Amino acid sequence: MNALRGIKWPYAVIALLAVTAAALGLLRPQLLPAAASTSAKKKPGATALIKQNPPPKLFTDTEIATIGKQAAAQRAKADALFARWKAAHGTTRDDKAFAAWAAQQIPAPPSAKQRTVELHQVQALAKTRTAAGKKAATWLELYGKKDIWKLYLHDQRELIPAAPGTVEKAELKAALKLAKTVSDQLAAKDKQSAPFVLDPSLRPDKHIKPGAKGPYSYPSRHAARSAAAVTYLSALAPHRAQDYEWMRSEVLYSRLYMAGHLPSDLTAGTLLGDLIGGYELAVSGH
Repeated sequence: MNALRGIKWPYAVIALLAVTAAALGLLRPQLLPAAASTSAKKKPGATALIKQNPPPKLFTDTEIATIGKQAAAQRAKADALFARWKAAHGTTRDDKAFAAWAAQQIPAPPSAKQRTVELHQVQALAKTRTAAGKKAATWLELYGKKDIWKLYLHDQRELIPAAPGTVEKAELKAALKLAKTVSDQLAAKDKQSAPFVLDPSLRPDKHIKPGAKGPYSYPSRHAARSAAAVTYLSALAPHRAQDYEWMRSEVLYSRLYMAGHLPSDLTAGTLLGDLIGGYELAVSGH
């Protein structure tokens, strides 16, 4: 399937950015506004970053279907769990308390035996890699942390007044930050080695030293951030939820494809992210 889904992802924004980038490249420097030199010094935002590096052809729906279903199944669990938090704490923001509670809701890592089974799945997938697949996975790994989700929100904000859009930008940023914080804390506590650490031949480019234990992969930071973003963005624009879920599946599959995570890393991260997305929606009054 075409990576841009018939120029729908995200609703022609990336396609327009690519065309704009090409057009600007044809302009002589002296014809550009004087402000351009000043803005160039600023750290580029998500829109600029993806404009500079548009998405390649991504993975097919068939390839991402299994991990997509596994991720989607976490939502019902998250909703039931969050209902307990809300009943006890209401909708008052308390990030520290919620982070501690959310971490306790994530299942302990699977047994060593189960992780070995999952490692074999990742090893088998690695044998099917192609140049195009590596390119897609690299792009998704780079921008799937936060830039894709910020660009989706930017697309939504084009249709609403400036003030609400600014608030929602801050809320999404808060959700992404909390997802990173809690997933990193859990990974440091559980100390589950990433697939490419367990089997360095999966990623020779990582140059893992003999005897190394980290980086740790349970739960997945990419999964936690993606799920938090999908939960939040879908509540703002329910009719676009399917596209958000599709992109989350793309990001998750890329982590399996390049041996960054095992399936259980991704489902645990998704559960965590769904909880955080629900929390951000509740405390922000959506």
